Amino acid sequence: MKSLYFRIVATFALVALASGIIAFFISNLYYQAKLKDFNEEKILEIAEEIIYLHEHSPKISADDLLTSIANMNFQMYVVDEELKGKSYGEKFRDYSIDEKIVRSILRGNTYHGISQYKSSLFVTGFFKDEIENSIGVPIEIDGKTYALFVRPNIERQFGEMRIVFSLLLGITFLLSLLLILILTTFIVKPVKKLTKATRKIANGNYNIELESNRSDEIGDLAKDFSLMAKSLEKLDEMRQEFVSNVSHEIQSPLTSIKGFTKAIRTKVVSDEDADRYLEIIEKESERLSSLSKQLLMLSSLDKEVKGLEVGAFRLDEQIREAVLLTEWQWNQKKLNMHIDLPQLVIEGDKQLLFQVWTNLITNSIKFTDEEGSIFINAYVDDEIKVMIRDTGSGIAEEELPHIFDRFYMGDKSRDRTKSGSGLGLSVVKKIVDLHRGTIEVASKVGEGTTMTIRLPR
Repeated sequence: MKSLYFRIVATFALVALASGIIAFFISNLYYQAKLKDFNEEKILEIAEEIIYLHEHSPKISADDLLTSIANMNFQMYVVDEELKGKSYGEKFRDYSIDEKIVRSILRGNTYHGISQYKSSLFVTGFFKDEIENSIGVPIEIDGKTYALFVRPNIERQFGEMRIVFSLLLGITFLLSLLLILILTTFIVKPVKKLTKATRKIANGNYNIELESNRSDEIGDLAKDFSLMAKSLEKLDEMRQEFVSNVSHEIQSPLTSIKGFTKAIRTKVVSDEDADRYLEIIEKESERLSSLSKQLLMLSSLDKEVKGLEVGAFRLDEQIREAVLLTEWQWNQKKLNMHIDLPQLVIEGDKQLLFQVWTNLITNSIKFTDEEGSIFINAYVDDEIKVMIRDTGSGIAEEELPHIFDRFYMGDKSRDRTKSGSGLGLSVVKKIVDLHRGTIEVASKVGEGTTMTIRLPR
């Protein structure tokens, strides 16, 4: 598999090469559109100047004049009426030309060979020293008309510059490639470090130090990667703690069930004790059933396997239904229920929100002493606000930030059958979050607890 280093170097090299080719094509188009006619006009002016010098310098023979001008890096070819020619300066590479062109010049016409030269669109056509690629003008020598073909000797005039430009382009490309090879290492190096860090995380090592003092995208990536590593470490710790808590929560009732079942089977206990043991087994079984249901619900909510089934329903009627469902519990403790619910219509998942009210009311009943009170109120403004307040034992201030953590049960000295599984409030928080709502808790030890749920209208 090709490395990132190779891909970056190859990409930059291809970009440089492609840029050069595109620039070459653009230059050729510019030459064809602008410079070609301009060059022809300059050469035509030179040809006309040669004719002018010949006509106004009678003391200098045409042969000497053309030889002198040719020595200034020009190529010239003179053709008479019998189509016999003579070269001045460097010889042309190709002297073939249509006889009609020569006859036309001898009749006094001008031959625009540079603009009419049939070659590719490339600017390199300008450098071809062929007789057809020149300017042709009539010139009178000793009373006879000749066809004079003129073009600059590009090789003599710009030969050194062509070498210089070739070297310039070649060295520029090679130096660019060398710099790309060197500078690419600075791009690839942090990526390699990230790759090593990824392998460490895959092996369970979250203690990673990455260079994050860069102010570019690589630096941002390193910072985010470090944050991700810390989050994964915390998540792994939570997972281990979750497994430990689940195992403990399952093991505790199973141990009780096993012990009491064994005691009943041995028939060493009285009928009264056997009935009490069976009641405990029933409660522990209910705890296990509740635990499994809560775990399944949390797992489903976490993975969002089942989307919210949003629909409109009467929220006040649903809360009253939850109160009626728990009636035997609060009647048993002789609690006073104070309910003030205006007519409320809300859009949400009816089944999940019912679980919220059931869990919160059950919690209030559980931690409120006999003949205590529970207040359920609702208000509507920009949002729907439901408050469930009890006069129970309350929650210590240092425990408030943790009450929505899974398996957190606050006072560990309390009876576990009373404290439950520690998943109820986690389920409530998850469901409220899915409905884009918030939940707030206010509590004082010995005075009670108030749960405030805010849901969008």
